[in-house]
Amino acid sequence: MGNATPQLKVHVHGALNVGASREEVLEIIIQIAVYARFPAALNGLTWAKDVFRER
Repeated sequence: MGNATPQLKVHVHGALNVGASREEVLEIIIQIAVYARFPAALNGLTWAKDVFRER
């Protein structure tokens, strides 16, 4: 886990483009912690915040 940064950023952009809120994106990534482990979820939060700054 942790080697999917480009794909995650594309999916976060896509989610925002179709109407998901930033809060919804963050909540989904927090839920990932159960399946992908906490460090991967923390990386996802960091990458999502990068996308939010880009927009």
